[in-house]
Amino acid sequence: MKNEARAVVIGGGIVGVAVLYHLTKLGWTDVVLVERKQLTAGSTWHAAAGFHSLNGSVNMARLQAYSIQTYDEVAEISGQDIGIHRVGTCTTAATPERWDFLKIVDELNTTLGIESWLIDSSEIPKYSRLTDHRQLIGALIDPADGYLDPYGATHAYAKAARIAGAEIYTETLVTALEQRDDKTWDVITEKGTINTEHVINAAGLWAREVGQMAGLELPLIPYEHHYLVTEQIPEVMAQDTESLLTVDLDGGIYVREEVGGLLFGVYEPNPIPWSLEGTPWSFGSELLEPRLEHLESSLERGFERFPLMHEAGIKNAINGPFTFTPDGNPLMGPVRGLPNYWLACGCMAGFSQSGGVALALAQWIIDGETEEDTFSMDPARFGSFANQAYTLETSTQFYEWRFRVAFPNETWPAGRPARTTPIYDLQKEAGAVFTSITPLEVPMWFAREGEPAEDIPTFFRPNSFGAAAEEVAATTSGAGIIDTSSYSKFEISGSGARAWLDRLLATRIPTAGRSRLAVMLSDRAKIVGDFTLFCLSGPDAHGSERFVMTGSGPIQEWHMRWFHRYLPAEDVSVTNATDQWMGLAVAGPKSREVLQRLTRTDLSNEAFPFMSVAEINIGLAPCRVDRVSLTGELGYEIWMPTTYMRHVYTQLHDAGADMSIRNVGVVGLLSMRLEKAFGIWGREFSPDYKPSQNEMSRFVQYDKADFVGRDAALADRDAGPASQLVLLSVGADRADATGFEPVYVDDRKVGFVTSGGYGHRTGQSLALAYIDSQNLSENADFEIPLVGERHPARLLKDNPFDPTGSKMRS
Repeated sequence: MKNEARAVVIGGGIVGVAVLYHLTKLGWTDVVLVERKQLTAGSTWHAAAGFHSLNGSVNMARLQAYSIQTYDEVAEISGQDIGIHRVGTCTTAATPERWDFLKIVDELNTTLGIESWLIDSSEIPKYSRLTDHRQLIGALIDPADGYLDPYGATHAYAKAARIAGAEIYTETLVTALEQRDDKTWDVITEKGTINTEHVINAAGLWAREVGQMAGLELPLIPYEHHYLVTEQIPEVMAQDTESLLTVDLDGGIYVREEVGGLLFGVYEPNPIPWSLEGTPWSFGSELLEPRLEHLESSLERGFERFPLMHEAGIKNAINGPFTFTPDGNPLMGPVRGLPNYWLACGCMAGFSQSGGVALALAQWIIDGETEEDTFSMDPARFGSFANQAYTLETSTQFYEWRFRVAFPNETWPAGRPARTTPIYDLQKEAGAVFTSITPLEVPMWFAREGEPAEDIPTFFRPNSFGAAAEEVAATTSGAGIIDTSSYSKFEISGSGARAWLDRLLATRIPTAGRSRLAVMLSDRAKIVGDFTLFCLSGPDAHGSERFVMTGSGPIQEWHMRWFHRYLPAEDVSVTNATDQWMGLAVAGPKSREVLQRLTRTDLSNEAFPFMSVAEINIGLAPCRVDRVSLTGELGYEIWMPTTYMRHVYTQLHDAGADMSIRNVGVVGLLSMRLEKAFGIWGREFSPDYKPSQNEMSRFVQYDKADFVGRDAALADRDAGPASQLVLLSVGADRADATGFEPVYVDDRKVGFVTSGGYGHRTGQSLALAYIDSQNLSENADFEIPLVGERHPARLLKDNPFDPTGSKMRS
């Protein structure tokens, strides 16, 4: 066994060998994989081994499509038979809601370049003889999907990696991990120690244990999962062709042919977590005792929907554990505070996800960043809130709702309410309907008197539509209060703070008492942060300048990891103060009058112009107040210590009572920002985009002497964008775009929507979209499909609300 390697992968399941192969594919050959038993031991060997591109996350669907393509590559390189059956998937719908969902998935596949098509129920027997089509409305056909031999696929990756120079050590248990002062790792095994630059935790069922070796508690829970294999069935044996793998969304059931019989898998209600206190090292290539009584309701549904099962005898009942995260997506990427320790675990759909996870991770390790946005897999999406209790509750929900339709206006209930602000009860009394953001409860909208305070799931205009319209109208005519507590807040100080920020950000750093929209880029000029940066007046106790940055709350840990990547050893301090400071925004033409009643500080436009920031008292509360507006109206953001939030909130309501001040939720806020064509993180801005494609180019100071990504940003500016962010007005009256719908011109896909909704102030259905630059024309006849029906759309040269920005600057 080697005693040194550039990278060591721990775990010999399908994910581990895929990572090993992709490291070699990208040029590293001094790489090693260690496996405690034999390859496939754990979850891989007993898996049903289906693969599919369907996923609720756009980037996950893209990576899963890559995974499917890669099997042919490794099979050819290795010469290993992987037993692949590209039979396709027939995903069925028996209710109008599920049929609408499949229409939307088909549209998403068009955006991603994944081939699929819809069929009505009468056509289903041509693709699947397994299900009773008379109970169904229709189905979605994905021809590239299928299943394979888990042993063959795993060994194909392993052989391809070995051919490229990698080494694999089986029967080699890792007992400890120790990091040296030079940041390299000692991987200590029963057979010796390997010193390595990089450690990759791809340990599957044992990922928690390998995490604990580095001081990590990972948000992973194994669950028991059943599938049944029947005896041979004459109707199946008599066929010359194989039916498509058939997925019944209503019952959470998947069925395919298996050696003349059927393989029948279920995601049953009330799933059973397994080995919560840790996976025994002695566990390996064995199965759990079947619990068929636990599957009774699912089996009844299966017998109803799949008639061939009525007379079929059960040959095998397979019950084996595999891991889930709170949102069902893998854990892939680095961990802050543990240099060169990488995660590649939590892949509950390993045969769909392994190749994509491995490619992204190999890019990250070798090149320093991924080609595409991978935040949906990044461990930084979970903070300290993701303890075992939270993980158990949310992963149980995800398992049970594996095939549940995801509506755009629906938030799932597990793990809530976990974190609330000091005004949660007051907002609830006012009719607030909440969503969970990291996982703070934030009002989406406020139900009117006599209206149920709940979202009714739909793909069309939601029941919040009328209430949101009134919230926007109140803001436009008077003043509205918006809870911004979920925003991230970072405090930066020290004698080197300005110089560090100037290097980190592509934006010019503001002077004292001023703020600026700030862009953070990667080395390749991809957008990795959009912030509001404030320079506070007056030094800290050590005489240094003080800065505050606010940004997107869900990626606060991701940003802290990025900051630490460039943080010097001294002279700069960065603190995540998100939980220590709450936020309220007050917006509308009367917002200045409301706020002025609560402070002696002159808030006139002359004394406190647009983009100003100051530390002032609001009532009795010491606050940081700035003139920034996402609504496009005159507006102020108020940041106060958490213990003062209730005071500020009630004071604002009291001060604005005679001006009909009103609570405004996120739905209303997003409506107003669309009318200004303001982009937001995760939709218009992410590592998938560069500044030349969108409004971020306005805030990049290309003439700065140096900043992270400067050379790539200059090259990006000079080359010009292949696609550009634009605002479209959509001729729709029942549904609005929600994101990632394709955009057509003459039946050619020319772009895709990033976000959409209804602009209540302008009376228009609106969509922000990236359109191929060569297809940009004010006269183009664009079309956008919404729930299966195409709608005309036209390019807006200017944003439709106050295009000069005079209101927010007044």
